[in-house]
Amino acid sequence: MAKRKTKSLPVSTGSKARFVKVALTQMACGNNPKTNLANQVRLAELAGKKGAQILCTQELFASKYFCQLEDHRFFNLAETIPGPSTDALGKIAREYKMVIIASLFEKRASGLYHNTAVVLETDGSIKGIYRKMHIPDDPLYYEKFYFTPGDTGFRAWETTYGKIGVLICWDQWYPEGARLTALNGAEILFFPTAIGWHPSERKQYGAAQHESWELIQRSHGIANGCFVCAPNRIGLEKILDANGRPASTEGIRFWGQSFVSGPDGQVIRRASMDREEVMIVDCDLSRVEFSRTHWPFLRDRRIDAYENLTRRFVD
Repeated sequence: MAKRKTKSLPVSTGSKARFVKVALTQMACGNNPKTNLANQVRLAELAGKKGAQILCTQELFASKYFCQLEDHRFFNLAETIPGPSTDALGKIAREYKMVIIASLFEKRASGLYHNTAVVLETDGSIKGIYRKMHIPDDPLYYEKFYFTPGDTGFRAWETTYGKIGVLICWDQWYPEGARLTALNGAEILFFPTAIGWHPSERKQYGAAQHESWELIQRSHGIANGCFVCAPNRIGLEKILDANGRPASTEGIRFWGQSFVSGPDGQVIRRASMDREEVMIVDCDLSRVEFSRTHWPFLRDRRIDAYENLTRRFVD
């Protein structure tokens, strides 16, 4: 029996190109939310001037990553939707005819808070929201104290420039979330992120941790035949408690390296580790159809055999 040759996915599909300019921003955050918002607006405006059509921010851009510490003070950082951030970024979206994905700490109601991504359309209106579904609880990532698990489900939106889906940070480790978002028709998966190293672990584990983070997301692109875009923050952040003492002597060194990968999993562009950047990438959405017909993973799924995926564990 002749050995079957492995198919490769060329960049050029032969079909009519559908290019969309995708922008990712990465920046350092300080203690003043108004300053952080102003900086994010500045970067979004710069992206708009460069012709970006869809922009995604890093996770929780309006503040330092406060989840290093469990402290009720930080609930004061939350904002309503609509609110100050959606108002400011909505103006940019409207001015530059740009779709903007903004990652926010949402105050939904008294005592009810979410880690939320808002999709703003080109007229500045709110197209939809996604609330983070998977909530971590790890050293210096104490998110369960702040965030109620999302109740929006996994969604995709038909925007002016293509059908997109959004998941947030810890969601990126779960193939189920990416799959369900793709099954809703998403051509691009966006993963706003805040991830970094515990500085003392970086020498021993740093390279493997970063590679795992990037590799799992690139694999979602392959398995679902879509683009993956992951903006991450930069800088060393230490959070102080009410007495002015750092929650950790080390803090978190965020590793930046925001990236865009194609439906074949190859990185198209990767940002720096430590510089503020507006990264713009041309994504040819015709590659999605090409990928899904040449590597027909969605076609060949055995939906009649996956019932145990809804169980916690198969004994």
